[in-house]
Amino acid sequence: MDGALSSFRPAIRAGQDGQASRRTAPRPASETGGRLAAVPTRSAYPFSAIAGQQEMKRALMIAAVDPSIGGVLVFGDRGTGKSTAVRSLAALLPEMAVVAGCPFACDPAAPQVSCSHCGNLAKGKKPEKRMVPVPVVDLPLGTTEDRLAGALDIERALAQGVKAFEPGLLAAAHRGFLYIDEVNLLEDHLVDLLLDVAASGENVVEREGISLRHPARFVLIGSGNPEEGELRPQLLDRFGLSVEVSTPTDLASRVEVVCRRDAYDRDAPGFMKHWAKDEARTRETILAGRKRLSSVTLPLGTIEQAATLCMALGTDGLRGELTLVRAARALAALEGDLEVGTAHLRSVAASALRHRLRRNPLDETVATTRVEKALEDVFGP
Repeated sequence: MDGALSSFRPAIRAGQDGQASRRTAPRPASETGGRLAAVPTRSAYPFSAIAGQQEMKRALMIAAVDPSIGGVLVFGDRGTGKSTAVRSLAALLPEMAVVAGCPFACDPAAPQVSCSHCGNLAKGKKPEKRMVPVPVVDLPLGTTEDRLAGALDIERALAQGVKAFEPGLLAAAHRGFLYIDEVNLLEDHLVDLLLDVAASGENVVEREGISLRHPARFVLIGSGNPEEGELRPQLLDRFGLSVEVSTPTDLASRVEVVCRRDAYDRDAPGFMKHWAKDEARTRETILAGRKRLSSVTLPLGTIEQAATLCMALGTDGLRGELTLVRAARALAALEGDLEVGTAHLRSVAASALRHRLRRNPLDETVATTRVEKALEDVFGP
């Protein structure tokens, strides 16, 4: 349904204007078993209805199939659907099972020992579960370290004299998505905290008399405009895939984006209904990819090709090869293939490697062009 023009263009009617984006508000912890949650006040824009931006949509679907890839960085112009795509994908995914009453949304099939709630469950007792939406947590630029990591619950401490932990945004994002808009403007102390958690998969809190650790594994999604500042190399390397988005330059594409957005704003339920079949197909593709992922084989020859490409580009470390083959395997699973081949490597090479290249002040060639040239040198035209 991503052609030049879609068939869904209802007549413009007055008095039906809606909000331009889905907004979220925190639900009280008492209503969520102690867990912070983002509650949508409006249906997310359909992921399938996002016109163009194929590389961004593919990267997000790959991260949904295999979260171990390490997240997605989306850099480009403002107003190109970056935040819309993230929220749309999360809304597309089915609800996930969590341990009832756990403030960190542990998986009932594999409760975390490091979780203060699940670690105290009676041995041999099967935890109760409930279904909740996949969380999408926004990390505002002005947030504090206490809000991000969690801190002492002051209200309970004053009212009840109880030293209790109030979970932060890292706890709310566990098993979901942590979205950082303008990630290149994030303060250094928050970057350091994110790096520690991303490396260990746990958040360790040692402050105000609280000593606690809890699981914090999430798909990190960052977006920003490169003209407003560069991203710290340490954080840049933690993103598995990097995607470049730009404003459409052809008339048909721009008109299509405006028509779809206007139709959604004026009649969101009708627009959602129109795209329901496409959304269902996309959801089934992702779920089938998840199930198929463990069955996809990675031949030694394909690994050698990935390593050869990274050597040709001069990438530092081995994270480039690991991300490249993982992303290629997830893409193969999405496409229904049971073996990773050269075509899969070619498709994800730019996304997996463009942000890992060393900078040469004497070479002004953009990273994407360097990756494309190396692909031709290694694999042929």
